[in-house]
Amino acid sequence: MTDELSFLRKQARTQRFTLGTPREFRVSPDGRALLFLRSESGVDRRNSLWQLDLESGEETKIVDAVELLPGEENLPPEERARRERSRESAGGVVGYATDAAAGVAAFSLSGKLFTVDLATREVTELVDSAVVDPRPNPAGTHVAYVRDRRLRVIELASGQDRALVDEAGEDIAWGLAEFIAGEELGRARGYWWSPDGQSLLVERTDRTGVPRWNIADSANPNTPVNTVAYPATGERNVDVALAFLGLDGTRVDVEGCEWEYLVAVHWSAGGPPLLAVQPRDQRKLEIHSVDPATGRTKLLRTETDERWVEIVPGVPAWTNDGRLVHVSGADGSYRLIIDGEPVTGPELQVRSVLDVGDEVLFSASDADPTQIHVYRTGPVTRLSTSDGVHVGSGTAAVTVLSSWSLEHAGPEVSVLRNGEPVAKVSSYPVDPGLEPRPKWLTLGERGLRAAVLLPTGHKPGEKLPVLLDPYGGPHAQRVLQSRNAFLTSQWLADQGFAVLVADGRGTPGRGPAWEKEIAGELAEVPLTDQVDALHAAAAEHPELDLERVAIRGWSFGGFLSALAVLRRPDVFHAAVAGAPVTDWSLYDTHYTERYLGKPQDEPAAYERNSLLADAPGLRRSLMIVHGLADDNVFVAHALRLSSALLAAGRAHQFLPLVGATHMTPQAEEVAENLMRVQIEWIKKELSR
Repeated sequence: MTDELSFLRKQARTQRFTLGTPREFRVSPDGRALLFLRSESGVDRRNSLWQLDLESGEETKIVDAVELLPGEENLPPEERARRERSRESAGGVVGYATDAAAGVAAFSLSGKLFTVDLATREVTELVDSAVVDPRPNPAGTHVAYVRDRRLRVIELASGQDRALVDEAGEDIAWGLAEFIAGEELGRARGYWWSPDGQSLLVERTDRTGVPRWNIADSANPNTPVNTVAYPATGERNVDVALAFLGLDGTRVDVEGCEWEYLVAVHWSAGGPPLLAVQPRDQRKLEIHSVDPATGRTKLLRTETDERWVEIVPGVPAWTNDGRLVHVSGADGSYRLIIDGEPVTGPELQVRSVLDVGDEVLFSASDADPTQIHVYRTGPVTRLSTSDGVHVGSGTAAVTVLSSWSLEHAGPEVSVLRNGEPVAKVSSYPVDPGLEPRPKWLTLGERGLRAAVLLPTGHKPGEKLPVLLDPYGGPHAQRVLQSRNAFLTSQWLADQGFAVLVADGRGTPGRGPAWEKEIAGELAEVPLTDQVDALHAAAAEHPELDLERVAIRGWSFGGFLSALAVLRRPDVFHAAVAGAPVTDWSLYDTHYTERYLGKPQDEPAAYERNSLLADAPGLRRSLMIVHGLADDNVFVAHALRLSSALLAAGRAHQFLPLVGATHMTPQAEEVAENLMRVQIEWIKKELSR
């Protein structure tokens, strides 16, 4: 890539400087090899499957995605939806699964099903179209996959391909995770192989009665309308049930599927299948075991909370010797529990469980929520040694660390054996050509974590307009010790702003009480924290000019930005609201009801947290940006706010993005020009 390209073009072309970095690691059972995905360079969007010999350090390409399929990809609708839920924008091989011995891997490419013999590297095409989520059984004799919303199994020896269930109805699906699972629960799978590979535990969903919402391509009126089943808050969810399906044709339905949400499923040799389930109000999370022979469930563990029980990825699970692993926040910290006993202290906030085998691999934050580290049990030991944000995978014995830091761009990927480095995985991200210089702050009586970024070459004492750049909502942090986390913020600063990034109450890493202070108050609490952070930062950095303050954000950050100029015009003078939620009655069940309850029960909560009633009070500058193809925060949010503003006679800007989903635009010219339009507009409005 040439240095003449602007930072914004580089950022778009490299998918935020993530292309060329390795991902999706799998350690072989003998601990001698590592499988992973990586594209050829920092501008190549197509991932291939690689193997690293941990003894010699040699990397070998097992599957070349470009050679296997040189043309454009053609994805089935279900796969496009899966990728949107996971915010996956890369191409080529984006996921794969192996048998227990790591002898065969299955993957889809442009909707085609392939397997590869990992010893001989022989690739075989098994199915030519519309394949979703292929997975070999542990024995390596069969591959299951979803096609046309039905689970199928193909026998590798004979090539026999058959549906496991023959049930009519376009609203029925077997083996697919529903929208709420993918968007809110972190569960992308809809079926699980038994340890012996002779049966599967399969999710059956029925979307009958779920509201149908339409997404039209207004720029191309001859394009068919995309109609989706969207479980808006207060409305009906998809019905979810489970059944054991045997390769011999047997079927055993799981009894007592009265739960509202199937949060997680685990099936390993350590014990019977485990289910984590929640009721509609999410104030309880139950862990059940299931008898595959009868379908009967047994309650093993219940956790309750007067507000909601937070979901922690990776649990429940069995250790290899049959001990139950889960995470509890009942005593004020997210603690790892094994066989009923906490193994982490209150000083750690467990964020996710990464692997469960003989021991447990997990990630957590200590007193500093701007860092995430990787730990293992037996005893509890921190494996990541440098400051930063560390992502772990593999096992407690052979661990892969992807380490992000303020000291370097992109991740450094290392492999540890029993905690000691044994290999590195090559990474080829493009150099951003920009080095963020955040000034770390802990602000106010609540100790808000924040960072201020000033323009390169800024002269001390020179007053600067202020631009807040938050997300500010649940399940996401902006203030992290990673250079890549601040690249856009530093670019914004270099346009002549003092940029403030602050994480308020509700953001992760500081424990259950901190996260739950936003219960019922998605508007007031996050906005108060941004205002308090601004004033406290200005007290420490007098170069921040409080007479010229703007705010920009996307998704929850877009909601927060619009909220800022509507409710605190005494503080904020201009806002860019990207893909904002403006009316919480239009957002999905699981997310919205967790914080606000059902609209039928809590109408006042929806009224005070939505923006439409505030429209007549707008007296500052507001630009609304929204993708017309967004199937998460529908463009109806932006249109309703714009309509309310127009009805009240309040001038504003509305910028529709043709063909864009909830992910920010990927096309280079659109991504660059969208950002430049925002900055030019903010500068103009602050100069009034």
